[in-house]
Amino acid sequence: MGRPRLVGMNHIALEVGDVDEALAFYGQIFDLTLRGRAPGMAFIDMGDQFIALASGRSQPPDGARHVGLVVDDRAATRRALEQAGADIVPGRGLDFRDPWGNRIQVVQYDEIQFTKADHVLRGMGLELGKTDQAAAELRERGLA
Repeated sequence: MGRPRLVGMNHIALEVGDVDEALAFYGQIFDLTLRGRAPGMAFIDMGDQFIALASGRSQPPDGARHVGLVVDDRAATRRALEQAGADIVPGRGLDFRDPWGNRIQVVQYDEIQFTKADHVLRGMGLELGKTDQAAAELRERGLA
């Protein structure tokens, strides 16, 4: 029997100091849909995936360790981060730290190999394509 294959990400868990404050912070930046709550946790919907916010962050701010999120519009994300007074990390991409030190890297859907099934995008109310370069990379890997 072969080794199991990685298929994707179900969710990401971010430790924060306070879940309600985290929902307010991330709600200033992103159009959020709350999937559900549990004691000390909130779950933010991303179609067929989610982010789990969990209270209890105690470690120092992240350096190179980060979570990569895919958005439909990176420029709009930058504007929202600036308006929220977020800690944007200098560099060529778009990274920021939330108030608890979680480093988040933001990439735009049409520019990367990551894909969502068409029915998931429709369910999210999105019509997104790929740049020629991203589409070529997907074809080269047999994923388009």
